Amino acid sequence: MSVIRLLLREIQHRKVNFISALVAVIAAVTMPVALVTMTNASQRETVRLMRNLGLNLLIVPEATDMADFWSEDFAEEEMPEEYVHRLANSRLVTVRHLVARLQRRIKWRDRTILLTGILPEVPMAHRKLKSPMGLTVPRGTALVGFALVRRIDIKVGDTLNFGDTRLQVTRCLDAKGSKDDIRIYGHLHDVQEILSAPGRINEIEALGCLCDGVRSIARVRSDVASVLPGTQVTEFTSIAVARAETRKMVEKQAAFVIPIVVLACAVWIGLLALSNVRERRAEIGVLRAMGVGTASIAAAFIGKAILLGLVGAVLGFAIGTSLALHLGPQIFPLTAKKVVAEFGLLGWSLLLAPLLCVIASYLPTVMAVTQDPAEVLREE
Repeated sequence: MSVIRLLLREIQHRKVNFISALVAVIAAVTMPVALVTMTNASQRETVRLMRNLGLNLLIVPEATDMADFWSEDFAEEEMPEEYVHRLANSRLVTVRHLVARLQRRIKWRDRTILLTGILPEVPMAHRKLKSPMGLTVPRGTALVGFALVRRIDIKVGDTLNFGDTRLQVTRCLDAKGSKDDIRIYGHLHDVQEILSAPGRINEIEALGCLCDGVRSIARVRSDVASVLPGTQVTEFTSIAVARAETRKMVEKQAAFVIPIVVLACAVWIGLLALSNVRERRAEIGVLRAMGVGTASIAAAFIGKAILLGLVGAVLGFAIGTSLALHLGPQIFPLTAKKVVAEFGLLGWSLLLAPLLCVIASYLPTVMAVTQDPAEVLREE
């Protein structure tokens, strides 16, 4: 009897066992595929959410007294606006998302306010700007802090006069519980005109990146100093640590859950294979007594395992990907468009699922080919 014929008869006569094993393989592939696809989406979502914490680096003139800076919330010293463009045109990989600002405390309508000019994010020359960070304020417009809105009764559409410069209010900001509530934001060049400081800024905010997977403020400071001598870099440590720890947590979760799921399914497949061998002891004994070789019987069991693995891999990948594409956009709305099929997982599924089935079926197969047919038939 040929191995293929023996395999087909095995499947035909044990349909329930075959289907049960196939369901186990599909589950073993579906869960990791769905989890990996969703984990990738989760990591992208985490990056976006962590971005919302704000930029974590502050670059100011070297002469800035940081004690005065934290007291006043801006640097008295200034530097050329050209600095932000020089930094953007460098090849640094440790900083990105550069936002230049000019801030001063001024008297306006008998109140002290923080007037803040923001230049829209300047993209790094070697990186494509996908989604800018920070506030974007078009020329001729203003964003007004919560406390000023309430005290002066400012509304969207109002015009704010600063000498010869007029800014139209396009947004009234929510309460922040900080000095942001007494800020008026405008475009950098508008604020430079108001403060008679053309081409000047007093700080650059940026996002510090990992260096070879390690967060190193020393490396960032060295890199920035090589491009912008006469500046100093301060890191908002709480923001940087929150980003790093959250990413590690997401990665550890995936590294723990996926192996557990695969191991559970492998045990399931092995138990089904063992049950199949025990149920068919008499049949295997008859085949051995009829002269069917050990190799043929082993090939039938291993062939069945490989077939289960291949079919389960294809169906599991399809189901897992469908689940991820359906549930992903609902769970991760910020990165919904980036929840995509990970076709690289199909190749891994086609490789690992049959291997998993063969490993899970190994001991039952050994039992099948080593049992004494005479002893089995005598027991039956």
